[in-house]
Amino acid sequence: ENADPRETAFLLSKAWTLYSVTPLHGFLRGRLRDYARLLSAFIAAEKQKGLAVEVGVELDIRVALSSLAGLRGSELDQAALLVQLSSRSRASSRSSEDKLVWSGWFCSVFGDDFSENVPEDFTCLPLFLTHGAETYTSLVGSWFQKTFDCCFRRLAISPLNLSWMVAMWAGCKLDRAASAVELVFSVPRLSHPLDISYAIHPEDAKALWDTVQKTPGEITQEEVDVFMDCLYAHFHRHFKIHLSAAKLVKVSTAVASAHCNGIVKILHSQYLPGVLMLLTELAISQIQ
Repeated sequence: ENADPRETAFLLSKAWTLYSVTPLHGFLRGRLRDYARLLSAFIAAEKQKGLAVEVGVELDIRVALSSLAGLRGSELDQAALLVQLSSRSRASSRSSEDKLVWSGWFCSVFGDDFSENVPEDFTCLPLFLTHGAETYTSLVGSWFQKTFDCCFRRLAISPLNLSWMVAMWAGCKLDRAASAVELVFSVPRLSHPLDISYAIHPEDAKALWDTVQKTPGEITQEEVDVFMDCLYAHFHRHFKIHLSAAKLVKVSTAVASAHCNGIVKILHSQYLPGVLMLLTELAISQIQ
């Protein structure tokens, strides 16, 4: 609720790849400018196949680290940390603007139960989201792992968690016309890959969820199961196909979309904290 819309606008409508990150050891907010210079030198050195690069020399890749103070769930959460890589061609003038080539951000939204059990010299930002070339993700991840003794792991999303996401997001009230709720299933054990796309009108999906949910604001596994079973029954009635035998690999709603390989796109600023809270929970569960 405290997030500045201008601060968070760049987070929306981009495909973010998810990672879980163990707590950072010895990370200090007051040294962000130093960290940016060191990371810039590290990237340049790696690009030159390990040749040393003097810290502070003007490089092709510029690194900026900044805090997003409003992007957290509670006062106990650490402020989000944004990492941006920009490039400038050698031929361009000093006055020309740098081109943003990669973004990544660490955050914790209502992850305070996890951080409470961690020693003071550790910083808990368990969810890491990246947008840009994997080569830069690998370089940034390597530097953070070496500098702060942490570990990065790709965060996949199980079919069970995808079904929770579509149930939660389909039931959200929106202040503008909503796009269709879409579920994509992969059919196993076929010689050629086959995906089935199932689109539901957003008002129908919300009406179904409203009949299933017993207590507004609370969601149970039983309610999610009933919601999905109703969708499966409707599909079988029309097409004689048992979707429960296929694997749910992607869900798309007006709030957000998520793929089982850990790629998420957040579409609606109103529900940004809720989406990040769920993703933080998934990242923490993978660490624990």
